[in-house]
Amino acid sequence: MSMKIYVPRDAAAKALGADEVAAAVKAEAAKRGMDVTVVRNGSRGMVWLEPLVEVEGAAGRMGFGPVDAADVAGLFEAGFGAHRLALGLTEEIPFFKSQTRLTFQRCGVIDPLSLGDYEAHGGLVGLRRALEMTGPQIVAEVTESGLRGRGGAGFPTGIKWKTVADAKADQKYIVVNADEGDSATFADRMIMEGDPFTLIEGMIIAGIAVGATKGYVYIRSEYPDAVEVMHRAVNNGRALGLLGASVLGSGHVFDVEVRVGAGAYVCGEETSLLNSLEGKRGVVRAKPPLPALQGFLGKPTVVNNVISLATVPVIMEKGAAFYKDFGLGRSRGTIPLQIAGNVKFGGLYETAFGLTLGDIVDKIGGGTASGRPVKAVQVGGPLGAYFPRALFDTPFGYEEFAGKDGLVGHAGLTVFDDTADMLKMARFAMEFCAIESCGKCTPCRIGAVRGVETVDRIAAGDPSAMPVLKDLCNTMKFGSLCALGGFTPYPVMSAVTHFPDDFARSKEAAE
Repeated sequence: MSMKIYVPRDAAAKALGADEVAAAVKAEAAKRGMDVTVVRNGSRGMVWLEPLVEVEGAAGRMGFGPVDAADVAGLFEAGFGAHRLALGLTEEIPFFKSQTRLTFQRCGVIDPLSLGDYEAHGGLVGLRRALEMTGPQIVAEVTESGLRGRGGAGFPTGIKWKTVADAKADQKYIVVNADEGDSATFADRMIMEGDPFTLIEGMIIAGIAVGATKGYVYIRSEYPDAVEVMHRAVNNGRALGLLGASVLGSGHVFDVEVRVGAGAYVCGEETSLLNSLEGKRGVVRAKPPLPALQGFLGKPTVVNNVISLATVPVIMEKGAAFYKDFGLGRSRGTIPLQIAGNVKFGGLYETAFGLTLGDIVDKIGGGTASGRPVKAVQVGGPLGAYFPRALFDTPFGYEEFAGKDGLVGHAGLTVFDDTADMLKMARFAMEFCAIESCGKCTPCRIGAVRGVETVDRIAAGDPSAMPVLKDLCNTMKFGSLCALGGFTPYPVMSAVTHFPDDFARSKEAAE
């Protein structure tokens, strides 16, 4: 009797011993003379349960976790039934069951490198529909869905596509921004490692929509597993006719190339990324011209985040009205919340926009891992604002967060308990900006260095330093060329505004 056992190849699972578990499963099966197929799937996103081993059963996939290599023999002995690590049906685990999985519907379910498995679970339906439509019809569908850039800016995807589609040029490009550098973000990595074909499918649809025949995936060098999986997925897609001279025999030309960055945070900004992609120094370009008109190699270019493009297939499959039905206000569809920091249940949770920050932290995340009270949550990476519990009633949406001087960004949430020193966090924000600045503009290059010095003056009890810090933040916010310098004031000023005691204590200590 054959048996199918799933062991994730996701980087988070591997960091927790998944490779050793997979090797132990194969060794134990061989020792027992059992016919076992080990599938290296992506992650379901419940990081506290990794490595999460799943076994195909009559009722569905049964989960066991977190599994150590030393547990494997016992699991076989128990026939993968009653065991202390048994979690029941994976899809019934409360954290997973309460999600609305659209973009991540296949992540952790399929073999990421099998195009056949991808297709068997609904893949390519959106592409086949797109192949029967005109470019303007596809652009209209994506526009109508309300999809906005999931990388942080929240710019309407359809409008960007229309700009590129309307541009006249002999060559156009699709560029995927997979330089996921924000703290507490891992959605891009998870989708590339767990369901790479959904990203490739989204790129092809975008190419058909705007008239582009070549795509690039720019991945950060810190993601070797994602780089490997994307390379293999592209090669498999090309071999099976998904990519190349005739996409699925349609006559449409589209091919993909994977490029790897060199570790610069600023290359997550689209124009710096394009410079890096061209082999130049990764510094910010002045806009205009927009990349949509003069992007990669001076040609019209769609630059979208991984999640933006990976969401396009489900929009094309289900229709704009289906996707638009989720969410609130101008934030339509679902968002993959990445919950990290000092939190009990860290991981990826895909849900419609609209949950309150408090529900996300307390009900989904389970509060702090330390058991202490939550003091602050930083939303939107290292440039996001720190929200205190007083703002936990804020609904998760672009405009709703902006109204409270915050950012949704790439939807990463870092939780801090009451031991966090917010003055030190404000200093870290300035220090981070100083280190990662590309140096192109003065407010960011010089302002961040002065910012570190000014926060140190506040810590030393200098009463004249606080007005200087506020003025400096105002200059950086409105004078910086890109969001690196422009958004650094968000964590700094939110710490000053919402946690004044941490700044006052520094003065008292100095006295």
